[in-house]
Amino acid sequence: MIQVLEEISQLEEKVRKSDLPKDLSERVMGMVDRLSRLSRFGGYATEYESVYRYVEWVITLPWQKRTEDRLNLEEAKQILDKNHYGLTQVKDRILEYLSVLILKTREGEFIHAPILCLVGLVGTGKTTLAFSVAEALGRPFVRIPFGGLGGIFQLRGQSRVLADAEPGQIIKALRRAQVKNPVILLDEIDRVAQESRSDIMGALVELLDPEQNQAFIDHYVDHPFDLSEVLFIATANNLASVATAVLDRLEVLEMPSYTDEEKIVIASKYILPKVLKESGILPDTITFNPGLWPKIVRPLGYDAGMRSLERTIEGIARKVAREILEGGPKKVVLDESSLGRYLPKY
Repeated sequence: MIQVLEEISQLEEKVRKSDLPKDLSERVMGMVDRLSRLSRFGGYATEYESVYRYVEWVITLPWQKRTEDRLNLEEAKQILDKNHYGLTQVKDRILEYLSVLILKTREGEFIHAPILCLVGLVGTGKTTLAFSVAEALGRPFVRIPFGGLGGIFQLRGQSRVLADAEPGQIIKALRRAQVKNPVILLDEIDRVAQESRSDIMGALVELLDPEQNQAFIDHYVDHPFDLSEVLFIATANNLASVATAVLDRLEVLEMPSYTDEEKIVIASKYILPKVLKESGILPDTITFNPGLWPKIVRPLGYDAGMRSLERTIEGIARKVAREILEGGPKKVVLDESSLGRYLPKY
């Protein structure tokens, strides 16, 4: 009994120190007081776990905490160029949006950010581009995968009256970010399960509308949360299955396919150094004959994105890593005669 009373007292202290909205704080304190009264008569057990879990959730949400945006257009341009080769038109559109955001913020005005939607084939860099926007602004980045999202409760939570109820993905994303103005990636919104498509598209309309998302209700939290400062970025492979009402709230950016020439530059300048680092291989361990890159790219040239090519380079790195550990050469030169030995077999 004493231990339970101490836990309830600690819970009450956490609520007092939290930044909950006043009305929610009063409601939560009432729940904690009820637990305290019930505990004296041994009747707290049925409610204790449910209330404790709920209070822990609401006090850890970033009701007031936000990050300060990095408002430097030149730095943003450098980050986009560092992380992405080509994509000139897409990067220009993003920089134009950031320019407006910077000017308005410097003037002390708050603007409702447009909802960017990056549309393109698999492997064209949609997710990494969204991450670069977050890096450019200095905001936390959280991804919510929509592929196969099974029901509206997964997005907006379940009522606490249900057994094993929990918050939805939006509230979980905010808890992970620990600020109220993160960049949240709504990844592959065109891949929602067919049976729940209409419900989820309806929720997206509310979620992405600046006039409605100032008071977003998660059924578990059961209190309005202001999402107006969140920068949402959506991705899709195509827009055929996205509801018209959702499209009206999106600013679509088409992601182009990569040419073989662009793939060669990206593979040699971006992917190869990253793969070698992740594989624990020193940069000077592998030397590629420049004339080999077209042969590495061409068998997979039909792929609009970079994932197949990245897997090929990873396969080469793994073979080299194994040779090194088995006492083979410490340096490998890939030329016409050795290429076939290192290329993965698909």
